[in-house]
Amino acid sequence: MKKYLFAAAAGTALLAFSAVTASAAYVCSDNVCWTTKETYEYPKESKVVVREETWKPDTTVVIKEPGSGRGYYRGGVWTTW
Repeated sequence: MKKYLFAAAAGTALLAFSAVTASAAYVCSDNVCWTTKETYEYPKESKVVVREETWKPDTTVVIKEPGSGRGYYRGGVWTTW
């Protein structure tokens, strides 16, 4: 009986930890990129490109912290919508 309880507890813990890990993506506008965990449909005028978290930027790309709220960088300025 102890084996079953241990297996159930281990399975529950594994499931809980797998739910905590969230994938991140890079979002880029020109050569400025930032990471996000939220998936948005950006406005067409934003001209952003969403890349997978495995994407590796080259040396011309500037990685910035995302601004406050939902938005994107345009000309180095955080624009919200």
